[in-house]
Amino acid sequence: MTDTPARQANPLVTGSEIARLAGVTRAAVSNWRRRYDDFPRPVGGGANSPLFDLAEVRAWLDGQRKGQEVSVEVRLWQALRGVYGDDMLGGLVETARLLAGGEAPERMPPDIVRLARSLAESEGAGAAVTALSERFTDSVRRAGSDQATSPRVIRAVHHFAGEVTRDATIFDPACGIGSLLLAVGPDRGPRRCGQESDAARAEFTRLRADLDGRTGVGVVTGDSLRDDRWANVAADLVVCDPPVGDPDWGREDLLLDSRWEFGTPSRAEGELAWLQHAYAHTAPGGRVLIVLPASVAYRKAGRRIRAELVRRGVIEKVIALPSGTAASHALPVHLWQLRRPRTPRDALTSVRMVDLMASDPDGSLEPGPDRTANVPLIDLLDDAVDLTPGRHVKDSHRDYAVEYETLRQELAAQVGLLAELLPTLIAGDGPSSLDGPTVGVADLARAGLVEYGHPEPVSISDRLDTDYLQGFLRGAANIRRSTSTSGTFRLDGRGARIPQMDITEQRRYGAAFRALQEFEERARRVVELSRDAAALARDGLGNGALAPDS
Repeated sequence: MTDTPARQANPLVTGSEIARLAGVTRAAVSNWRRRYDDFPRPVGGGANSPLFDLAEVRAWLDGQRKGQEVSVEVRLWQALRGVYGDDMLGGLVETARLLAGGEAPERMPPDIVRLARSLAESEGAGAAVTALSERFTDSVRRAGSDQATSPRVIRAVHHFAGEVTRDATIFDPACGIGSLLLAVGPDRGPRRCGQESDAARAEFTRLRADLDGRTGVGVVTGDSLRDDRWANVAADLVVCDPPVGDPDWGREDLLLDSRWEFGTPSRAEGELAWLQHAYAHTAPGGRVLIVLPASVAYRKAGRRIRAELVRRGVIEKVIALPSGTAASHALPVHLWQLRRPRTPRDALTSVRMVDLMASDPDGSLEPGPDRTANVPLIDLLDDAVDLTPGRHVKDSHRDYAVEYETLRQELAAQVGLLAELLPTLIAGDGPSSLDGPTVGVADLARAGLVEYGHPEPVSISDRLDTDYLQGFLRGAANIRRSTSTSGTFRLDGRGARIPQMDITEQRRYGAAFRALQEFEERARRVVELSRDAAALARDGLGNGALAPDS
């Protein structure tokens, strides 16, 4: 009896891969899924990242004649790029105005007008502008710009925001082109308030909302920190992907501002100014989800403010997002989730740390049990107030007993080898080796016997032993010659001298020097192990993970 081989499964593709296959954006693929009942059903993945059978997708595209030629959307985007160049945002604003019923501007060629209207007729004006905004976001991401929030960041904020009620107020004080403000919560119902310092971005956000039929969306132009246009708003959910690394955030003008209830940020901690601005606009029981560089969790300058945030029990989660989540760089970013207590007794007593750093940036955002830790506030209030999730998650899931026993065994082995490595030496029968005939290392180099390697000189001749050479270079007399006036020792040997000996004698000394070198390296390892074992034992005894042996 023979086994019948299983049928080879067809490859699976994501929505992004379908978009690339058809020459459209992900928004167009999402629109197809809603509009066409016969669009292939997901066969894998999750709700946030479904997977489709490639053969079924290709058959559907062929049947719909999609992807057979360059789509209207792609041709429109290419035409806009040709006319507006680096001012693509201006081109998108003018296109959105056109689709909102405005007149075509003078600089917009008739073919762009025709393509824009054609796309709006086939896909809807709102979907057309959303598709163009996604292409804009993708283009600035590829260019390494931070003009728009990364789709991966939007997905993460949407995921951790969870369910948002239809009567909620959502606020984004740095809303850009509106991608984050419009992404969270149900499409219809919530009141959405945004502020953006760039007038073109603010207008584009308003146009996106209007063309998509969104009501209750208000976006104003202005610098949120210096000119808060929503001073009376208390939101149920504040989302923010603020500008980073900007020392000119207005500190000198805002020293006595009432928003700094956790402390006045330094010029280098503008991100903590944005965090406190967001929190100031949060209603009791409301939340903040703010994207911050990983360094905000541990920088010394922000320690005092972090400590106050912890003491007040307002930090609910700190999530280390997967590498590659940010749009313009590969540096890690964190998502901080804050909650304003309804009453003093409602304050949080621990912070949930979530470490997704090693996860696929396009994969599941649900952490495994070994990727989270609930850390009591008291454990965070040390000298550093380090809120880096990875540090606390690792400590939370350590097997102290196994780790301590492993350290003890390695320490015992290393200590046992120390005495064996220390060479046996006897009393010498003459003056210092350097008091007799010597030769300069520089002379040996000129003779082609020595090469100045990195970091130490080495022999390149069978007439000279390298261990013998380097051993004498580390002697007290040569160290004095190789030490600069600033006290820096450099083992370059250019001014050093070594005794003249035949190669047999050199090797005897070289073996002793080599044994000493190995002894020193082993001794350093013993010191490291001793320090690690003592620290681990102290922590384990303190937190209950270890107990004295009866």
